[in-house]
Amino acid sequence: MGLASTLSISVPTQGNTNQLLFLSSRTNLSFSPFSSRRCSFSHKKGSYLTKNTSKFKVPCVQVKAEQELDDEACELVSGFELNLGEGTDSIRASLFKAVKNNNETGVLLLSDVFGFENSATRDFAYRVACNGYNVLVPDLFRGNPWSKHRPKDDYENWRAKQSLERVSADINLAAKWMVDEFIAAKMSKKLGIIGFSFGGGRILETLSQDQGSYFGTGACFYGTRINPSVADSINVPVLFISGDKDPLCLVELLHDLEKNIGRGSKVVVFEGRGHGFVHRPESQEEDEDADAAFSILRNWLHDGLVIKKE
Repeated sequence: MGLASTLSISVPTQGNTNQLLFLSSRTNLSFSPFSSRRCSFSHKKGSYLTKNTSKFKVPCVQVKAEQELDDEACELVSGFELNLGEGTDSIRASLFKAVKNNNETGVLLLSDVFGFENSATRDFAYRVACNGYNVLVPDLFRGNPWSKHRPKDDYENWRAKQSLERVSADINLAAKWMVDEFIAAKMSKKLGIIGFSFGGGRILETLSQDQGSYFGTGACFYGTRINPSVADSINVPVLFISGDKDPLCLVELLHDLEKNIGRGSKVVVFEGRGHGFVHRPESQEEDEDADAAFSILRNWLHDGLVIKKE
């Protein structure tokens, strides 16, 4: 099924123009657009995207990557809220689509414990989409993410209620939606998967179950509560990024995973950095390392998904 058999939905944005969202006609979902904006390619401390953001654009930040980018080259990203599945088994998700230079490649992004609506996660998803991707961020916690306002003593009780079997099923539902949208439609040959913290641990479990059928590569940012026994079942390369001061993600474990997975997997450790520095930088120095880590991720996805698709 190609684009000719998809459903094209016009979404009004600023300037009275329409952006098109392509969804397969067999997909059972409801959706609503929540934003459209031009990309800022560099990370800056302090998020400017909130849960109830209406449609808007932000100025494009000029950066030099492989070539100079002008305003016309800056990608516009549209965001949509989706409901995947049916009844009590349905989950919410956010989809971020590159509009102008879409490379027709899907990436599944699994959040940390603060959930898919958290501004740091959404900002990062926008940033990946800025590079031409279609990024799906599912709600892994069924509307009940962890909050910094909760007492820390409640964390383990909250965590225990997040059944790994249920989370795994929800991830599989989101992955199946992406398979239908991007692989069955012959847009992508393989999907990418990215995870932070809680989500980082879950991508390894997802890849071990997939065994290279649909996912072509993964990127794990300071994954937590990783089950190292799944490494032998992973058949695609994984990028591991963490800091050497992160007590929740030990560097020694990452190197063991790199060795056991093989297939060109890679560990990148940032000196002096703790947990969450890539998508939640808290200083100018962390901003700089976050940008460096994102550049590594961008190249990893391009080499593992876009070039191989061509």
